[in-house]
Amino acid sequence: MVAVLLGWNPGVGDTWPGYSRVVDELGAAGVHRRVWPTGTGAQPVPGADAWLLLHGKTGGGLIGHGVVASAPYLAGATTCVDVDFDVLLPLGDQIPVDILAARAPLTDWAAAATGACQPVPEEEARAIRELWAECRPADEIDPVFPVPGTLPQDALTRVCVNRYERNPYARRICLAHHGTSCAVCGFSFEAEYGPEGAGFIHVHHLVPAAQLGPGYELDPVGDLVPLCPNCHAMAHRRRIPYTVAELRAMRSRAGYISGSVVSQQEMDAQADARRILGST
Repeated sequence: MVAVLLGWNPGVGDTWPGYSRVVDELGAAGVHRRVWPTGTGAQPVPGADAWLLLHGKTGGGLIGHGVVASAPYLAGATTCVDVDFDVLLPLGDQIPVDILAARAPLTDWAAAATGACQPVPEEEARAIRELWAECRPADEIDPVFPVPGTLPQDALTRVCVNRYERNPYARRICLAHHGTSCAVCGFSFEAEYGPEGAGFIHVHHLVPAAQLGPGYELDPVGDLVPLCPNCHAMAHRRRIPYTVAELRAMRSRAGYISGSVVSQQEMDAQADARRILGST
C-alpha cells in the first residue's frame, strides 16, 4: 500500500480541535504528529503517503499530506496509526473533489470522505502527487527540496537540513533583509537567468541543529542567510555545517584543478586574493 486517504469532517466530534493553530505551528515545526483511526479495513504500512481529505459543510477536498509513521496499534478498542503531517493547508485552500475526481477517477472519493482510511491504487497515487505539485504555489517548488507529497517516499533521500530552512515565513523575512544573492559567492539566479530566476535562492540556518534547545526562537535575520545550492550543499558536507566565513576562505584558496590551463591574469588575481586575505 503506497498511499491512503484519511477522511476528516471538522464539524463532527473532536477529531482535530485547533486545526488553524496547528497549520500555523507546522510552518515553524516542520511536522505535526497525530494519532489517526484506521477502521477495520486494509491497514496502512509505515512510510505510506497519507492524504488528508476534508469533507462536510466547509466544502470537500484534499487539504494535507503526511506519512504513516507507525504500524497499526490498538488505542482502547480502536485501531490507529501515527501520522506525521508535513503539509496542512488552511481551510478554504483545499483542492476541490471535482478536480480530484477528474484526475484520479478510479478512486471512490465519496467513500473516502466518510471512511477513516482508504487505500489508494498506485496509479492513482501518481496522479494525486502530480495534481498536488501543480496546485502548490510556485515559490514553494524547489527541485532540491521538493514539496512534501510531490514525490513517492521511496524516491526521497534524507538531506541534512533543518526545518528552519523550510519555513516560508522566515524565508521571506530573511530574503527581504539580505537579498537573494548568495552570501558566500554572490551568485544571483535573477542576474544569470533573468526574470525566471527572480527570488530563487536557498536559505541556510547558521546555528548547528545540535545546539538548539527546546525553547529556541528563530531570528530570520540573524539566523538565516541566502546561499546558492552549491554553497548550501557544501555547508552541509559535515555534521556541524561550515560557516559562511569558512566557505569564503575555502573558495579563496581553492586554486585550480590539476592539469587545467590557467592564464597569467587568473594567476595574478588568485595571488592578489590570497594576499588580501592574508593567507600567504
